[in-house]
Amino acid sequence: MTCWRRLRDWAEAGVWQQLHEQLLAECNTAGLLDLHRALVDSSHIHALKGARDGSEPGQPNPPRQQTPPDHRRHRGSARHNRDRGNRHDVTQLIPLVEAIPPIRGRRGRPRRRPRYLLADRAYDHVKYRRQLSARGITPIVARRGKPHGSGLGRQRWPVERTFAWLHQFRRLRTRWERRIDIHQAFPSLACSIICLRKLQGSF
Repeated sequence: MTCWRRLRDWAEAGVWQQLHEQLLAECNTAGLLDLHRALVDSSHIHALKGARDGSEPGQPNPPRQQTPPDHRRHRGSARHNRDRGNRHDVTQLIPLVEAIPPIRGRRGRPRRRPRYLLADRAYDHVKYRRQLSARGITPIVARRGKPHGSGLGRQRWPVERTFAWLHQFRRLRTRWERRIDIHQAFPSLACSIICLRKLQGSF
C-alpha cells in the first residue's frame, strides 16, 4: 500500500510527467530526437477490471460503425494515451497533439509542435487535416480507399517499435488499474526508463 500511495501521490504532483520531460530534454540535447516529425498510432490493451475514466467500469464497448472489429465489445484502453478502446482513433488526434509538452534541451524556444504528422488511414478525415494545418502542422496521412504502397510504412515503423518497447513492461500489456491517474502513471514511468536507456546506449 505504501508503494501504491507513493505512485498515486507522485502522479498527482506531476512527478512522473516532469521526469519524462527532463529526460526528453536530455535526449534532445544529445541529438536523439527528431522534433520535426510526429508519428501517431494507437494500441489496444485489455482492461481486466474496466476503467474509471468517465465510463462505467466493466461495461463492454458498444458497437460502433467505424470501430475496428477487434475493438468491439472489449473492455480495454487505447494507448495513445489515456482513452478507452471505444473511441475512434481520429477523435483523439487533436487532444494528443495539444498534449505534447514543450521539449527543451537546445537553444531557443522549446518546440511544442512538429512540422509534419504521419499517420495511417484511421486518421484520414478532412476536419482533422484542416485542424492540423491551422496549427502549422502538415498532415501526411494515408488516404482511405486508396491502394497500399504509399511508402508511409517505411517512415512510420518507429511508432510500432515504440509500442514494442512499451509492451516489454508487463504492467503495460494488460490494464489492471481502474483509476485513470494510476494507469497513466505507468506509461509515463516506462517512457522515462526508455529515454534513460537511450541516453545510456542500451537501445
